[in-house]
Amino acid sequence: MIFLRSLLFNIAFYLCTAVFAIGGLPAMVFGRQAILDLARAWARASLWLLDVICGVKVEYRGVENILRQGCIIASKHQSALETLALVTQVKDFTYILKRELTFIPLFGQYLVLSDQIAINRAQRSAAMSRLIALAGQAIAERRAIFIFPEGTRRPAGAPPRYKNGVNHLYAAAHAPCVPVALNSGLFWPRRTLLRRPGTTVIEFLPAIPADLPMAEFAQTLQERIETASDRLIAEALAADPGLAANLAKMDRTATAAS
Repeated sequence: MIFLRSLLFNIAFYLCTAVFAIGGLPAMVFGRQAILDLARAWARASLWLLDVICGVKVEYRGVENILRQGCIIASKHQSALETLALVTQVKDFTYILKRELTFIPLFGQYLVLSDQIAINRAQRSAAMSRLIALAGQAIAERRAIFIFPEGTRRPAGAPPRYKNGVNHLYAAAHAPCVPVALNSGLFWPRRTLLRRPGTTVIEFLPAIPADLPMAEFAQTLQERIETASDRLIAEALAADPGLAANLAKMDRTATAAS
């Protein structure tokens, strides 16, 4: 049953995406805010489908910690789910993302026209310079910069692999950083079709103030995100012990891939 529901959701999700991508073309004429509004509508519709078809609900905690100013929002990354869910909570945002996403027909055009920051990860020094320049401009315009400190999705419970990009961004931006913890990988695991029923939690943690020493910031960010994410995973496993078998399978997959 989980497989059939997951398959149905994936079909519905891509159809929904196509409808918004084509039906939303006029937003390109009206500028980035119109595109961001379209993105939020698409994300809400996708999460509604996820709930109705697969029984995966999203609970947001700590939304009072979201700053109403230019800031960095650094999120744990376990699933595609949070890329949808995060945008529903922030009015003006910019994602830091890999350049390859801008090559996707229509979708890539939306990313470019809404001033998302696309980075060529093969050119590390040039990419960092570009990231710092564009992110500084976005923060000056009071936008929230979404970044995944590990750079890619990691299985729920896997050992953390934080990269230095977020640390350099924080140091250059002179802006506070809101950490985000989650347990989405238990319900929408990476590299699989399956979507497992339950309630995924996305928790915005208290902001880390601007201009801490870089090493102190790096340690604080990782400790806060990992401690809270481990707590959310344990909470979900206590509510549904059946998820433990799935987590063990993901652990074996992560170990084999590392």
